[in-house]
Amino acid sequence: MSVERDVIGTLPDGKPVEKLTITNSGGMKIAAMNYGATLIRVEVPDRYGKMADVVLGFDNLRDYVEHNQFFGSTVGRYANRIACGTFTLDGVDYQLAVNNNGNHLHGGDIGFDKKSWAAQVSHHDNAVRFTYVSPDGEENYPGTLECNVTYSLGEDNDLRITYHAVTDKPTILNLTNHSYFNLAGRGNILNHMLSINAHRFTPTDENQIPTGEIRPVAGTPMDFVNLHRIGDRMDANDEQLLIGGGYDHNWVLNKTIAGELSLAARVEEYDTGRCLECHTTTPGIQLCTSNFLNLDVPGKKGMPLTRYAAFCLETQYFPDSPNKPNFPSAVLRPGDIYKQVTVYKFGTVE
Repeated sequence: MSVERDVIGTLPDGKPVEKLTITNSGGMKIAAMNYGATLIRVEVPDRYGKMADVVLGFDNLRDYVEHNQFFGSTVGRYANRIACGTFTLDGVDYQLAVNNNGNHLHGGDIGFDKKSWAAQVSHHDNAVRFTYVSPDGEENYPGTLECNVTYSLGEDNDLRITYHAVTDKPTILNLTNHSYFNLAGRGNILNHMLSINAHRFTPTDENQIPTGEIRPVAGTPMDFVNLHRIGDRMDANDEQLLIGGGYDHNWVLNKTIAGELSLAARVEEYDTGRCLECHTTTPGIQLCTSNFLNLDVPGKKGMPLTRYAAFCLETQYFPDSPNKPNFPSAVLRPGDIYKQVTVYKFGTVE
């Protein structure tokens, strides 16, 4: 194992940005930068041992700053959407930024993805830990929040992301990583095979806010209980797919015990043989198939950043949970500890 750190540029406010790279003995490599605690590279072998980077992003810091698409970012304080940007906590009403079709998305105007995090290397654990203190009232969220995100790489090609946070006032919190995966390292993801360990999902209204219903996936294009080609039903005349322009929904994960680390999803790509398993402690996972991605600037090595170029598996509390009493609570109180673990396990299939 090795961990390297390099300065790759400066932000407009003059703060330096570091890239930290971990390589295991098998050659798998991950890299993250302290701007947004962002995962910027995941290099894994195919069935023949050929390495490729399987996450979308840019070749330079400027494009991450100027063309933000949350590529690999740590998203918070609240990942996903909150209806009308409002919620009530302990009898107090809060109005957050409205930055997505009349709703609040991914922490607001200047969320955690746009913050400079402090970086610390742990050679013993083959890990990089990013720390950020969000002051009381930032983006109008209550409470001073101390949080850290740790990326670690195992010898079995497993990327572990651990989130930890505490607060001095009651608040809401929902952190996730927003990496865009393409296991082929090129083209689109329509031929990727996907399974999601969930028999239910949360349908949305026309503004992609959950209605509050928890609906069975059986008999719908949302049924990924068994491996299914992502593109097979993408164009189905289905209300939910039409709303999202494809898949952009939250699945209710099958859990024997709340908070257990368990299988959430599996993806296989047969041309290269690469596969990915996602395990998480969270109650939900958002599948997004980059339905509206269409950037004029290219990604790494000139890769077009266009529709269906990648998929996201955002492990999370449910969207709009603060306004849905029947959803798992995303409230964090003083004295409690927010801890979330997500593991992306990479391998190959024949």
